[in-house]
Amino acid sequence: MTTREQEFKRRFAAVLLDLQQHGIKDPVAMMLLGSLASDLSRDFKAANWTQAKQAMSSASYNTLLARLQTEGNAHVAAGRDKHSYAIQALAMSLVARTQQADPDMVTGAHLLDTVINSAVTAYRKQPKAG
Repeated sequence: MTTREQEFKRRFAAVLLDLQQHGIKDPVAMMLLGSLASDLSRDFKAANWTQAKQAMSSASYNTLLARLQTEGNAHVAAGRDKHSYAIQALAMSLVARTQQADPDMVTGAHLLDTVINSAVTAYRKQPKAG
C-alpha cells in the first residue's frame, strides 16, 4: 500500500467515524447528502448511490470527482459546512471504489454507502414542495 493510499484510508476512516457519530444525527446534513446522492443517482439512471457508482464509466468517475472537489471547495470557502460535509462523504465513497484490494476499505465503503443510500431514501420520502 502506498503512502497516498494509507493517507486516504486514514481520512476515510475519520470521515466514516464522524458520520456515524455525528452526521447521521444532523437532519440538515443528511437531507443535503440524500438530495445530492439522489440527483446523481438519477443522472446515472440508477436506483441509489451504490448502483450509480457501479454504472459510472472511468470518464464519468473522473468528471464527477473533479466536480465534487470544485463544489466542495466552493462550499468550504463560503462557510457552508453542511454542504461540504455531504460532498465530502460522496467523494470519499466514490474514491473508495478504487480501493477494492483492501478488505477494510471494502467494509468501510459498504458502511458509507449504506448511510448514503439511507439518506437518499429519507430524502425521497419527503413531501415535495409546491
